[in-house]
Amino acid sequence: MAEISISNTDWTRLKLKLKRKYNHLNDDDLAYEAGQEEELITRLMDRLKRNREYVVFTLKKGLINIDTNRL
Repeated sequence: MAEISISNTDWTRLKLKLKRKYNHLNDDDLAYEAGQEEELITRLMDRLKRNREYVVFTLKKGLINIDTNRL
């Protein structure tokens, strides 16, 4: 089970942050529907070549600062 929960409205903003930081990610890599956090984390682990803790930390950090451009 995923350690994080992302709403569709938050995802729209978080997706833009991820695209800015990791410009090699495409729309297929960032495909997401509410409740599919586990699939998103697994896909990002593969594409970013990072471990689960890093991906979850990055997503949580982006959500905490959702109103800023920081990631």
